[in-house]
Amino acid sequence: MITHPQAMATPTPDPDEERRRIQTARLVAYRDDGPLATALAGKLRSGLSPTPATLVALLAVIAVAVAGVLKPGPVLLVPVAIVLLLVLPTAPRDHLGRLDWLTAPLVRAAEFFTIIAVGLAADAPKWLLFVLVYVIGYHTYDTVYRTRQSIWPPAWVFRAGLGWELRLLIIGVGAAFGVLTPVLAVLTAYLFVLFAVESVTSWVRLDKASAQAGADAEQDLEASPEEVMEQATGEADKG
Repeated sequence: MITHPQAMATPTPDPDEERRRIQTARLVAYRDDGPLATALAGKLRSGLSPTPATLVALLAVIAVAVAGVLKPGPVLLVPVAIVLLLVLPTAPRDHLGRLDWLTAPLVRAAEFFTIIAVGLAADAPKWLLFVLVYVIGYHTYDTVYRTRQSIWPPAWVFRAGLGWELRLLIIGVGAAFGVLTPVLAVLTAYLFVLFAVESVTSWVRLDKASAQAGADAEQDLEASPEEVMEQATGEADKG
């Protein structure tokens, strides 16, 4: 008696686990972590609770700015150090807590407020600060819009975009050494070209793929039953 081996059943993924995985991936993408945060996430164990730590970082930077202690010089590294020390340890967390969805907007608020506070204290051009914030904001909007349609930006974009942590570190060092304006100009130009070119090419590629799929579907609908049968028979003969 010959018995045929039974095909191994493919395990059905747990819907709740899949939902948690997608939710975590989206929130991490919205954070816009760069290479430094990604590297530390693999080395830190549990990390800090994301929302409270990020909120404390934002409030601390606001307090430092309001206190008027930000003057040209190395002291401009203080708000950057506050954000890095409090927010970087939150990277390993899964962001599935009840209020963890607030982490991404708090990270963006901390980044933007730190850029503006350091830039104004270093007497950087206001229009340049606005353009940099706009470019980063566009990147955030593009990421959110894509992921909501299950279209994920490539991982290299987040690495090439330096992440919030390296962007703040570059700005803080430039301000501390009194060269913030040229640093802002180079950083803004680099991020603008990177995010704009990658976004436009990705959407154009998607539009072409959608148009091709629509054309193929329309061609199938226009084909007569005889043509469909003939095509199927020809493919069967070739097989």
